[in-house]
Amino acid sequence: MTTDTYHHGDLKNALIQAGVDILARDGIGALSLRSVARKAGVSHSAPYAHFPDKQALIAAISTEGFHRLYTQLEAAAQPLASNPQKQIVACARAYLNFAVQERDIFNIMFSGVLEQEKAYPDFVEISKATSTLLADIVSECQKAGIFPNGQTDLFAVAIWGQLHGIVSLALEKQISHTVLDQYQLDDILLFALNQFALVELT
Repeated sequence: MTTDTYHHGDLKNALIQAGVDILARDGIGALSLRSVARKAGVSHSAPYAHFPDKQALIAAISTEGFHRLYTQLEAAAQPLASNPQKQIVACARAYLNFAVQERDIFNIMFSGVLEQEKAYPDFVEISKATSTLLADIVSECQKAGIFPNGQTDLFAVAIWGQLHGIVSLALEKQISHTVLDQYQLDDILLFALNQFALVELT
């Protein structure tokens, strides 16, 4: 990417994408404001207009990732607002699709490289909104008798953890081929959800 490849006002997004590319290819050790500037084709001082340090850049990358994830989850859930049983399945599939399609930024979001998360209000807000979206769907499932009642927040975390674990195993190619020869990832996610459900999810 060079200075000719983005329009005025898009520098911040260009720097975020450059950071994603560097982290995905070379890891956290290669990330710096200087390397991001070089990747984006701008002066070494340009990133400081948006990010005071490397952690601020990582926070921006993670925040952007959660915004993209939230958008996809909301798009999957909204048309099914009257059917929580289908909502939870649609969101599980949307989570998988996001992880596959946006693997680099997905890995960064959950890598733990962001220190002192509470210092970045935008990150806190969107990550909380994402977990709240899932918890609200779980709550509706509980009211409908799809999931057991009680401790909605913990139940939502357990479901998210189960889905995230399967998705992460899939991305790292750690699911046995003997399983993948018989089942699609979608089938595995559905099986996992059904371990929590009181009725069969399809």
